[in-house]
Amino acid sequence: MVDPRQVLAGFLTLSMFVMLGNMIKHDHFTSVSELAVEATGVELNAMKIADNTEITKAGVELEATEEIKPCWTKPSPKDDQSNGFVTMSLTIGPEYHSSQIADAVVIARYLGATLVLPEIRGNELGKSRKFQDMYDVEKFKMNLDGVVKVVDKLPAEWTTKKPAVIRVPNRVTEDFILDTIQPAFQKNSYLRLAIIFSSVSLKPKGTNNKDLDSTACHAMFTGLKLNAEYSEVAEQMLGRLKELSQKSDGRVLAVDMRTDLLEKKTCKTSAGARRKGCYNPQEVLNFLKKVGFSANTTIYLTETWWHKGLNNLKKAFPNTYTKDDIMPAEKKGEFLNSGDSDLARALDLEICSQSDVFVPAIPGMFYGNVAGKRIASGLTQILVPAPVVGGSAQASDFVSTYITKKSHFAYSCYC
Repeated sequence: MVDPRQVLAGFLTLSMFVMLGNMIKHDHFTSVSELAVEATGVELNAMKIADNTEITKAGVELEATEEIKPCWTKPSPKDDQSNGFVTMSLTIGPEYHSSQIADAVVIARYLGATLVLPEIRGNELGKSRKFQDMYDVEKFKMNLDGVVKVVDKLPAEWTTKKPAVIRVPNRVTEDFILDTIQPAFQKNSYLRLAIIFSSVSLKPKGTNNKDLDSTACHAMFTGLKLNAEYSEVAEQMLGRLKELSQKSDGRVLAVDMRTDLLEKKTCKTSAGARRKGCYNPQEVLNFLKKVGFSANTTIYLTETWWHKGLNNLKKAFPNTYTKDDIMPAEKKGEFLNSGDSDLARALDLEICSQSDVFVPAIPGMFYGNVAGKRIASGLTQILVPAPVVGGSAQASDFVSTYITKKSHFAYSCYC
């Protein structure tokens, strides 16, 4: 007679050998806690999630992609009759260009003037390039068709005339146009604009002139597109990052990190203290760990080259890359070795605007421009670093106030 207890013991032993075989086959041993979860059906460390949020594969809770649409309509066409010409140069860097274009288009439309295609002046004195060398000129003209008249260059008969040069504060107001610009244009019919950024404010600032507000939105968000060559390089780099991320947590985190600026005026007060919003690699590392990003997170740094100051970040997050790491080899000579920072910065702008998450470690116009582009695309996952008190924190506590308070002017263009 067979003892039932022996049958049960034999069955349990056989089950254990089968389980062990499966573990070996899959090259891992399931932990006791995982077995407990399977046995009870209860997830450990369960997190309650609101309907409008999502959990990334890195375990970080963030707002889901926001559905958004333009709140403006394209300004109605005006007569082709031109009262004169407006000229300008795009300066400082790619993160400033769309704001400069928006101001120039608003002014030209208000005056009924023709906008001459601007040249691009780099940070180095005397160095310039044609508009089409960086941007898609055909798309630019097509998007502004009917809004303002755009010509490639000043007519020959105007080249001997001297323009009235006017310094224009960024995000020009109707009052400034009426009081300062229009009188000069009525006398000369030929203006040279110098768009200045004495301060950077990206708060909503609508006017009672719906036509100008629509013109500003239209020019800001549809005017400038990288030309085909540069756009392709940006797409290749972003595609490479996404490919790498699929091997880990499936997300791309872009960090605007500029260690070269930490000791410059951008990040230093007159007393030598660090300005608010400027963070070094170690501080960014601490922040990312404390808000819950896993070691598998794929990180893109806007640094061009690797340097030893980034080693600790790489040690904690092995999937961390610079432009030099992911750029196609045949493009490095043009973009990285030419000494032209505008080209590299234009790529950073595209990648940071399209990544899954964006972290600005440096304040300024780059952060503001990327935020505007992301708002327009509904990509509102922007985390601003800050010291974290205690062991850990919720990533959602550090979402940019551009998003949480809708304090970015893009929200006057998109809703």
